[in-house]
Formats: sequence, C-alpha cells, structure tokens
Amino acid sequence: MGAIINRVRELRQRGEGMTQQQLAETVGVSRQTIIAIESGRYSPSLEVALKIARAFEQPVEAVFSLAEAE
Repeated sequence: MGAIINRVRELRQRGEGMTQQQLAETVGVSRQTIIAIESGRYSPSLEVALKIARAFEQPVEAVFSLAEAE
C-alpha cells in the first residue's frame, strides 16, 4: 500500500500565508499535529483531513493523495 502524501504546507503558505498555529486552531488540533502531518510522519483521521481541506476551500483529494507503491 502506498503512503499518503499531502500539500498542507504548500497550501498553508500560499498567498498571504497561514501559520501552523492558525491552521491548528481552525481545524481543532495541536500545532504539533500540523507539523507531523506536513512532514509526513502522521496521517490524519478522515475528520481532520476533511477539516483541513475545508480550511483551504479545496476538495480533500486536492490536499491528500495516495502515493502508489513502486
């Protein structure tokens, strides 16, 4: 099974930029959780993934995707 890859850091920094803390507060998680998601060390629950996508006004598939195993 492939790993989950994400564009959280890219989307967060786009335009005016959003801090990790601001995103964490919007989503209802800790800043450490956002750091772990951005670095790929943690795959968020479906609920958190949907909240992150909503924060960026993107479909969840535009933020998270499954990397195919080689």
